[in-house]
Amino acid sequence: MSDTPFGFGLPPEEPDDGDEGKKKDPQSGGGQGPANPFGFGMPGAGGFGGPGADNPFAAMFGSLNPTDLGAAFQQLGQMLSYEGGPVNWDMAKQIARQTVSQGTADGTKDASVGPADRKAVEEAVRLADLWLDDATSLPSGAHSSVAWSRAEWVEATLPAWRELVDPVAERVGNAMGDVLPEEMQAMAGPLIGMMRSMGGAMFGTQIGQAVGVLAGEVVGSSDIGLPLGPAGKAALLPVNIETFGKDLGVPRDEVRLYLALREAAHQRLFAHVPWLRSHLFGAVDGYARGIKVDTAKLEDVVGQFDPQNPEQLQEALQQGMFQPEDTPEQKAALARLETALALVEGWVDAVVHAAAKPRLSSADALRETLRRRRASGGPAEQTFATLIGLELRPRRLRDASRLWASLTDARGVDGRDALWAHPDMLPNATDLDDPDGFVHREQIDFSELDKMLGEAAGGSAGKPNLKKDEDTEGDDPKKDNGTE
Repeated sequence: MSDTPFGFGLPPEEPDDGDEGKKKDPQSGGGQGPANPFGFGMPGAGGFGGPGADNPFAAMFGSLNPTDLGAAFQQLGQMLSYEGGPVNWDMAKQIARQTVSQGTADGTKDASVGPADRKAVEEAVRLADLWLDDATSLPSGAHSSVAWSRAEWVEATLPAWRELVDPVAERVGNAMGDVLPEEMQAMAGPLIGMMRSMGGAMFGTQIGQAVGVLAGEVVGSSDIGLPLGPAGKAALLPVNIETFGKDLGVPRDEVRLYLALREAAHQRLFAHVPWLRSHLFGAVDGYARGIKVDTAKLEDVVGQFDPQNPEQLQEALQQGMFQPEDTPEQKAALARLETALALVEGWVDAVVHAAAKPRLSSADALRETLRRRRASGGPAEQTFATLIGLELRPRRLRDASRLWASLTDARGVDGRDALWAHPDMLPNATDLDDPDGFVHREQIDFSELDKMLGEAAGGSAGKPNLKKDEDTEGDDPKKDNGTE
């Protein structure tokens, strides 16, 4: 689980940047104070956990000059007037854009994409799709290609982030409200409403920061293994590709083309495996349903709460009162998500390598660079650890890539890709531990199943039916019925 309560916060390895990053001395409020359950602070101040934590309002406003004070009151007004869902997405967008505008830790600033870069991306995606035709039976999934700035990436991916994060934030908020006795809920109605508004702003602030930092690292719309951009639109970020390829000793065109291969491969998979997106997002929702609050601790604090001593509540919050429990339901949901993401990334890795190896002299080097990037805590690992406590294990990604490559050798491209027809046909976590056992398991006669499915659908179809697999399930004691 993530160390940050709720799993929300800035990725742990990312340094602050911009004005906040320059204020590192304790007097300026840039340093990190005691553990802050929400990670929330007002601009220019030390936040609730920084200097002045004994008086939250002094922490917010005490060190501000008149100009900053006006901005702080304006933001506070926005917080208290918010009446939307569990996350203030207007604030999240604003914070993400501000984070992007500050630039990254290496001093790289965002910039509008020029015509030359747009044309280069279009040509790279077009060529990548041609190469992938030989490596996979799934047809092209991108009907267009775009070159995004970091700010454009934020704008285009926020709808997906909303779908991903809202279930977690809503479950946390509901769990907190459900703990209060009914009589107290009736008496504290306005206070609860204010707390929800504040909570929405707190979530929005942290998500905005996380997305803004991520925008400075990603090279496309699918770096974290999820379809974050609009369907059918392959996207690359030229400014981040430039940073990624720096000091690699690989021509820029080859770097761009290899990353275009990965983006186009993701697009094919998500376009032609219709259940995959809901399967991944559903695992996140399953995690959210397992979130529980330490009710005994909360009830004890509420029962002893002294309105004249607000610092008492602040101290309780700093002790992690709302830390989600690592329940069996959450573990199961995270295991499903981890395995599914490993299979997605492993398939993309194997397919892209097959397409690039004969054509790019730098294919091996670029492949290893991307693997090490993930192993050292790249965008995917940081983002999921931040949002939902999931840490992707690089070993799983390598295992999945080897399994897909072995399946290609044993069953061919068509037989390998046919496994995406249904989640129950995919390898599971146990199969990743024993890839040879899965690869050499009795192979299904896909041609016959294709015919059966086509007849059942009233037309020709190219998807395998699961009936034979289900009928033979009990004959193989090693079979684990597909997905997690």
